[in-house]
Amino acid sequence: MLGDMAGLRPFLNKYGITLTIQETSELLGNVSGGVREGFEYDGLTQAVLQLDTEKAFGLHGGTFNISGLQIHGRNLSAENLDTLQTASGIEGDRSTRLWELWYQQTFLKDDALDVKIGQQSLDQEFMVSQNALLFVNTMFGWPMLPSADLPGGGPAYPLSALGVRVRWRPTDSLTLLAGVFNGTPVSDTNGDPQMANASGLSFPLHSGVLAIGELQYAYPALGSMVYSSQSRPLSGVYKLGFWYDTENFADEETDDTGLSLANPESNGNPRTHYGDYAIYAVVDQMVWSDADDEDADRTVNFFARGMGAPEEDRNLIDISANAGFTFHEPIPHRDDDTLGIGMGYAKVSDSAADSDKDTAFFTGSYYPIRGSEEFVELTYQYQVTPWCQMQPDFQYVFDPGAGILNPNSGHRVKGEAVLGVRMNVQF
Repeated sequence: MLGDMAGLRPFLNKYGITLTIQETSELLGNVSGGVREGFEYDGLTQAVLQLDTEKAFGLHGGTFNISGLQIHGRNLSAENLDTLQTASGIEGDRSTRLWELWYQQTFLKDDALDVKIGQQSLDQEFMVSQNALLFVNTMFGWPMLPSADLPGGGPAYPLSALGVRVRWRPTDSLTLLAGVFNGTPVSDTNGDPQMANASGLSFPLHSGVLAIGELQYAYPALGSMVYSSQSRPLSGVYKLGFWYDTENFADEETDDTGLSLANPESNGNPRTHYGDYAIYAVVDQMVWSDADDEDADRTVNFFARGMGAPEEDRNLIDISANAGFTFHEPIPHRDDDTLGIGMGYAKVSDSAADSDKDTAFFTGSYYPIRGSEEFVELTYQYQVTPWCQMQPDFQYVFDPGAGILNPNSGHRVKGEAVLGVRMNVQF
């Protein structure tokens, strides 16, 4: 939008520095269901400054990155919806904060190995489906399971954690991604983790370890040639990964004496478990390409991501999943438009559901037993100008909160129809 910023960008570029600023603004509201109906505005300003060390002082393969967030407005999910799978991926506590601060260095021939060290947000590289990033709902980015089960929600937007990440490409088709990070993104996970580190300038290192690894396979391989006599291949990326956190985790149902936490005689101190883990898989697969499109831009892609945490006694969510389709250039010659339809699923663990049953038993009153929450989303990203996108969006949530009680009615929260529009502006 601002072009060369009156010569600032070309000046910085001479020294290997790039500056990117993006504003994302949304108006979202539920016209049915929830604990109340209404619309809320929320917004996010992101600024990223990167230094290419080769341009700056001749060191090949080095990148220094610093980024910040300015989060404003109000959160529809917290104010109106009470959902597990929040409606917008930019929702967060109002703040101005540091996000990432890292240095990355490449090694070997063709930069086949690179190491990144510093404050990192895992949702930028791990568990990512590129096609799912089109959608507005949070869970198409950082999934529901780690959001609910990892301490502080894990090192993902708008939080991050200190650590080291290694990426190695042994062949043109295979990539290994692995990292070791602080076990929690904040020093105190009691209460709101974002408020515990409101500026992003706290860098805890004293609390356990989060280890994560991912194997990625891409077809066709990087650098593959397509000859004129051949049809274009339907490309795909497949990922298999895990995470393990050495932190202590509280039991969902029982205290440290073995009594139910809902029992009036309980001491209220949950039983403690050491460590937690999950496994996941991600698929991004092109399923159709318009043979008449010379640029090969007109495509339909399928994506799916599933994750499971076997240790139910310490996890609120034991299974989460996303899936959907994206149609790039749905209208011929609208090269940068994308249409998408997707869904999300989150299952409450049996231990958490048993806790609900205990509460109903000991109180002798109606108390819903949580099961699962599902949603669908339909969205269209329209490229207005090279620097501006408009994105009308519709979501419908089934069994909000996995069937939680609406304090205003005494019944379960009803299904929610969410309407809105997002605007992205690149400055």
